[in-house]
Amino acid sequence: MLNPIVEAQEIRKTFYNGEKQKLEILKGVSLAVFESEITVIIGASGAGKSTLLHILSGLDNADSGIVKIKETEITKLNDEKLSSFRNKNIGFVFQFHHLLPEFDARENVALPLMINGLSHSKAIQRAEELLSVVGLNDRANHKPAELSGGEQQRVAVARALANNPPIIFADEPTGNLDSQNSELLHKLFVDLKQKLGIALLIVTHNPELVKLGEKIFEMKDGLIHKKK
Repeated sequence: MLNPIVEAQEIRKTFYNGEKQKLEILKGVSLAVFESEITVIIGASGAGKSTLLHILSGLDNADSGIVKIKETEITKLNDEKLSSFRNKNIGFVFQFHHLLPEFDARENVALPLMINGLSHSKAIQRAEELLSVVGLNDRANHKPAELSGGEQQRVAVARALANNPPIIFADEPTGNLDSQNSELLHKLFVDLKQKLGIALLIVTHNPELVKLGEKIFEMKDGLIHKKK
């Protein structure tokens, strides 16, 4: 039986627009994400998918509710402890890769490792191994501007894998990629799940990526509904 990596209970989040109008984005969302599974969240723009993803990964705070990752209740951690926990246990892939332009691919991947206390030489060695995992060992010394969009996103995936997280969160990871590069990334996600046992929680509009989901949820009117 698979174990839950992420458990969320009654997550609520409200925003206020410029006119102080109350907007309930999340109205009591509960779900679980299990090890070695690809879980996908779909829904219309503005439905709260990215907000939920950011809360589940500790990048944003809920107004109320509980989020547990590997039995740790991250909603109770202070900023310092949460930052440390995220670095060690969570990988995140954004729609925009957010690579540092002044560093090459190897250095971008090594950064989270060095932040976690690994020596420069060991971090670089590990970064090279991860770039090989994503098929970019021959592009290790290239800076982001010298890489294609698809290559940049795969470097971002390698960086997300740096500290062996049990889960990767991905927010529209193929949103800026053409169909060929999207397909390469889809295959990579499946490989990571099968070979490393990593769980993936993906927000996407891409129908081909949705097909990879073993569980599919839809965000609508501030609530989440299981589709598969």
